[in-house]
Amino acid sequence: MNDTPATAGTTVRFRCGHGAPAEEARVTLQRQCPLCMLLVETTRSREQLLRRVAPNGRAALTVETRIGAEYDWVCTRGHSRYRATVREQLTGPGCPKCWRNAQAPAARQEGGVPFMKPGLKTRTSQTEQKLRMLLGERIRLPHRVNAVRISRTFYGKPEVWPDIIIPALKVAIEYDSPGRNKTSHRGLKEVSDREKDAALEEVGWAVIRVRADGLEPVGRYSIVTTGVTPAVVDEILAVLAEIRGEAAVAALLHRDRDS
Repeated sequence: MNDTPATAGTTVRFRCGHGAPAEEARVTLQRQCPLCMLLVETTRSREQLLRRVAPNGRAALTVETRIGAEYDWVCTRGHSRYRATVREQLTGPGCPKCWRNAQAPAARQEGGVPFMKPGLKTRTSQTEQKLRMLLGERIRLPHRVNAVRISRTFYGKPEVWPDIIIPALKVAIEYDSPGRNKTSHRGLKEVSDREKDAALEEVGWAVIRVRADGLEPVGRYSIVTTGVTPAVVDEILAVLAEIRGEAAVAALLHRDRDS
């Protein structure tokens, strides 16, 4: 790999501080560099990326601006290093061996199985917690599952981690909001959401997406809203009944509420 820093030979500096050194820059662009923009779209950080790159590329990646630049990456499961661009690392399947293992017959038989992944750390907003609480007041939600096996890899993993999992119905619920910067779940992140949904659908799951604060519908089962309210939960229950049938949803209702 060419370890020459991305700043060499360039006279452009970006608002994020990457690019040419301040004293050498001929042009300063009032926007983030392409790599930082992609990190924002994929809700990743440069620190997360640096933890995955091979040690000999760490210095160059620290100041990298190009999403098409190639690096050697380290598989978290101990497989051989693999070569990929920054874009492929952030939006692609990740380690080739992990991807092949996920495609193996034994792994494909596990596709669709929900399970508890210990130590899984995901960011949960207060609004997502409110949605879970309101829905949990209406139907029984499991507390011992946080992941679903898939028959491909998603960001290098053979599983996905929906916001809410209903194993009895094989339905996942995702809450999407553009966030404070108004860019989340748009652009490449929306593409990523669609890939995640497709991976779940391949193993027999359906996905309901609650799309808030101006986000447009994505997929067949989208609920567009301005916020999480009991009315939104009513819509979710109606969509669940559409997907799996009223009897299946009724079996999950809290008896004390339904009586």
